[in-house]
Amino acid sequence: MRSQVLCCPIVAALLLVLAAGPPARGDTITFSASAGNRSAEATFTWSGSSLTLVLTNTSTADVLVPTDVLTAVFFDIDPTTVALTPVSAKLAGSTVYFGTSGVDGNVGGEWAYGSGLTGAPGNAGLGTSSSGFNLFGQANFNGDNLQGPAAVDGLQYGITSAGDDPATGNTPVTGENALIKNAVTFTFRTSGPDPIASIRNVSFQYGTGLTEPRITSIVPIPASVWSSFAMLGLLGIGQLRKKK
Repeated sequence: MRSQVLCCPIVAALLLVLAAGPPARGDTITFSASAGNRSAEATFTWSGSSLTLVLTNTSTADVLVPTDVLTAVFFDIDPTTVALTPVSAKLAGSTVYFGTSGVDGNVGGEWAYGSGLTGAPGNAGLGTSSSGFNLFGQANFNGDNLQGPAAVDGLQYGITSAGDDPATGNTPVTGENALIKNAVTFTFRTSGPDPIASIRNVSFQYGTGLTEPRITSIVPIPASVWSSFAMLGLLGIGQLRKKK
């Protein structure tokens, strides 16, 4: 009886693992968030000296107003010895409405990366944005300025939803601004150790002001923890078989 009691938590952990699916790769982590008709996802992948961030507006709802457009992601990385240098921002199969894409789909002239931010949501120190928010200045992902001022500002080249109909909504989202449906892939050069396990405090900003909607991600379970749960589950199964 005692062995069965001890095994119960182990088996329960295994069941949770099986229900949630297989663990993520050790060099990739995905943060997601949703609230109402807004949902977004940020997937970070590290490989050697390169970090990619795929930022996606995953909502299936139609974008009708500017506050439905995803314009920034904020985050932190520890240790602070990890430094990021923006390289490019590419469509990677996404579509530009009401505007043009850059050479090889590079929209880097419409997005900026900032570090050491002050006053960002959640006191995050890092962020990538297509709007200024009084935090970002010049676009710095090495692309052409495709619309509007050289500094990132306004709604242009924000990310619409997976379910957006560009023919519906108010003027800012139906022709006044170039918009991207529904993801952008950002590439950074990195220095320092693998940053994946230390990425945290991720939030997604919509619209053009920090008082407009923002959703905060849940913390994903690292692959190392999944592996530990899986090992405990296997040990639990072994003990149950031995008991029988």
